[in-house]
Amino acid sequence: MRKKIQSTVYILFVIITFFALLKSFMAYEKPLNFLENPLVWLALIGFILVLVLKEYVNVLAITKAKELQNEKDGIVPEEPNLWIKKLIKSWTKAKAIEQEEEIILDHNYDGIKELDNSLPPWWVYMFYATIIFAVVYLVRFHIMGGDTPEMEYQKAVAEARMEIDMYKATSPDVFDVANLELLTDEKDLKRGKAVFNLNCASCHLADGGGSIGPNLTDEYWILGGGIKNVFNTVSKGGRDGKGMIAWNKTIKAEDIAKVASYVLSLQGTTPAKPKAPQGEIWEGE
Repeated sequence: MRKKIQSTVYILFVIITFFALLKSFMAYEKPLNFLENPLVWLALIGFILVLVLKEYVNVLAITKAKELQNEKDGIVPEEPNLWIKKLIKSWTKAKAIEQEEEIILDHNYDGIKELDNSLPPWWVYMFYATIIFAVVYLVRFHIMGGDTPEMEYQKAVAEARMEIDMYKATSPDVFDVANLELLTDEKDLKRGKAVFNLNCASCHLADGGGSIGPNLTDEYWILGGGIKNVFNTVSKGGRDGKGMIAWNKTIKAEDIAKVASYVLSLQGTTPAKPKAPQGEIWEGE
């Protein structure tokens, strides 16, 4: 009677828990996403562990009952994993501990005797494997001239660069700073001026004369002039702790190039209130 009650409770637990977990999974938009519903996943893992543990306990109980019954009936069970021991024994000529008297060498040193036993099979076959590996390595790298790990890395890098170049060549929207040139088209400068007035004029003034930021109309530059230096300054920001912020997370690279080109177009103009020069004279690239 007691076993029936335990079985009934266990079956009810499995059914109720299964449907509860199923309903919990269906309540989420992405039920298989662990980050979205970790508690449900933990509950599922716990449920599975309970089932596995229950079956494991049943197997142990059945095994123990068989052992007690065999002991009661006087039945001696076969040694477990006997076939594995026979297989290992067939791999080696090593003598068992009971037979070591047969292989003791004659010489004796301070009571220390030496056995002439065979090496363990795992050691012997591992030694053979190292010999085979050494032969393959010798032929592969020193006779056939195979690629070393460094050469494989260089080839992988070269292939990756080729793929990047092909992607850039077939994707006109990809911006490449290495090929950056000064933009002189009126449309580009107009766009650069609009972005400049929106984001930069508060520190450099609308005419580029400088206020909090430096004067952009003279030939002095703190971080270098030229289209690439100006682009990098706008993109990555000015000097640490006291310079302009990096705009690469706010402004697109294409617009930064247009802003940089517009800033360089202010060279030689006459602002209303020019700020004193800062930095050094830029002599060109």
